[in-house]
Amino acid sequence: MRVGIFTNNYLPMRGGVTTAVETLRRGLEAQNHCAWIFAPRFRSVPADPPFVFRYPSVPAPTYPDFPLAVPFSQRLAGQVRRLDIEIFHAQHPFLLGHTARRLAGRLGRPLVFTYHTRYEKYAHYVPFRRELVEAAAIRWSCRFADRSDLVIAPSARIRDTLKERGVRAPIEIVPTGIELDRFMPGERAGARIGLGLPLDDLILLYVGRLDREKSVERLLTAFEQVAGVIPTARFVLVGSGTEASSLRDQARRSPAGRRIEFRGVLPREELPPYYRAADLFVFASETETQGLVLAEAAAAGLPAVAVGASGVDEVIVNGETGILTKSEPRELADAAIELLLDPDRRRAMGQSARRLAEREFCAGRQVRRIAALYEALLAEWKQR
Repeated sequence: MRVGIFTNNYLPMRGGVTTAVETLRRGLEAQNHCAWIFAPRFRSVPADPPFVFRYPSVPAPTYPDFPLAVPFSQRLAGQVRRLDIEIFHAQHPFLLGHTARRLAGRLGRPLVFTYHTRYEKYAHYVPFRRELVEAAAIRWSCRFADRSDLVIAPSARIRDTLKERGVRAPIEIVPTGIELDRFMPGERAGARIGLGLPLDDLILLYVGRLDREKSVERLLTAFEQVAGVIPTARFVLVGSGTEASSLRDQARRSPAGRRIEFRGVLPREELPPYYRAADLFVFASETETQGLVLAEAAAAGLPAVAVGASGVDEVIVNGETGILTKSEPRELADAAIELLLDPDRRRAMGQSARRLAEREFCAGRQVRRIAALYEALLAEWKQR
């Protein structure tokens, strides 16, 4: 098959959508399909491999590190025709998602749409009244989904939400897969030595963007309470974002500030040692459709404490692979303390988490499911 993947998020930008896109592309390539990426151009990016095509872009006014693609290019439209793309796969309902829909319609090819994000939860990035932006985001994304030939949802909760909002297009549940041979349990002491972390501390880990919707400030507040009970506790955060400066300020003001480390954003291939080095993963976001880092932690055999929100509760099995809590920092802290003081329970949860990842989040299996959906859609399309 010949697949065009249209995404507003791609390398060198890090994040869940980028990871999902690149996992899909590599998986399709490994299965002898052709997959091309159409993405925004960054100001400073090294030469792209031949499967990447860049649209001109401008910086987002409220998030300058996020380039907004200019979704029109006669040159790239001609390139799409020359590639003879059979499946157009949009990763967003706007900008390059609309480009994918326009080109698919023009060329008479099917459109697949992955609903990665609860777009209404990002209304704070748009400088208009929040309730109006939220309503528009829901209406816009659902209309795009309804006009697609197939919608891929990363969780059952997202599928059900889309149906409740009136989406009539076929919806299939396919979580983003994890490369299980990369994110796997390993020797903790060696990982800590390699990362320069103390061997005897109890380490809490957060991996992800440091942006408002991720609620990392709750984790810092919770850790202050954890450190008050467990003096050897240490909190390591990997990632960057618009709230990085204010979160660092919060950490400096905290009595536990000396036990909080910000490691910055890292390439994905450098993340596995952090999961292996940690004792517990912590997560407070309530805006996830899946929570990809939770699946990575599970694959590495790392139990988690997280707010029991949509998407998250389909990755963490409460009481079996981690603990789900309410959103208050006190609740997060109590659950973290409970597990940090019980190494046998942590170990059992980590083993259960790995089994869950093997069962539900194998990247090769998930890409094969998507490829089969593509093939079925093409077969149906050719009979029309």
